[in-house]
Amino acid sequence: MAPSAPRPSSSPSSPAVPAPLPVPVPAAVKILIAGGFGVGKTTLVGAVSEVAPLRTEEYLTRASEGVDDLAGVDNKETTTVALDFGRITVNPELVVYLFGTPGQERFWFMWNDLVNGALGGVVIADTRRLDTSFASIDFFESRGIPFVVAINCFHGHNTRTAEEIRAALDLDPQVPMLIGDVRVRTFGRDLLLALVDHLMELSAGAPVR
Repeated sequence: MAPSAPRPSSSPSSPAVPAPLPVPVPAAVKILIAGGFGVGKTTLVGAVSEVAPLRTEEYLTRASEGVDDLAGVDNKETTTVALDFGRITVNPELVVYLFGTPGQERFWFMWNDLVNGALGGVVIADTRRLDTSFASIDFFESRGIPFVVAINCFHGHNTRTAEEIRAALDLDPQVPMLIGDVRVRTFGRDLLLALVDHLMELSAGAPVR
């Protein structure tokens, strides 16, 4: 007797489970925060970061006497010895990472490592000690890295006009410069937006290769 054909299954087939959609990875932008000793780099990173900033501050000791220039910042007790780090999520597709540089000359060798991959920079200047920001401006200009300048008015103190500051820093006309207090989060936000606008303008005007 021939075997009978198998009967079709009466149970409905299970619906196909759709594959999970890939989670988009946000683009990362690295920005360097530079400037002289005690101008407010650590303060700016802490003011705008959405996470607790990573800081590498150590107390100043007598061993630094004669090495670190404390003129104008006599009351400063700590100093950044490596870097400051913060993060800002602009939107689900863009995350900005902030790297603050150490300000003392004896730590400048670290700038060459911190700048790797940086899309732009912020130079913070103190009108009482504008000369402490010359090295940061030269650093970005020599590497062709776009930057903006933040004039940090400590406790609202500023005795110079914007034109006088630009002339003293010998800034190119196209370099944005903002005046405010880096302790205020909205000022930090305005600085970063000004840098993004500056980068977009430079990119739009770049020759097509």
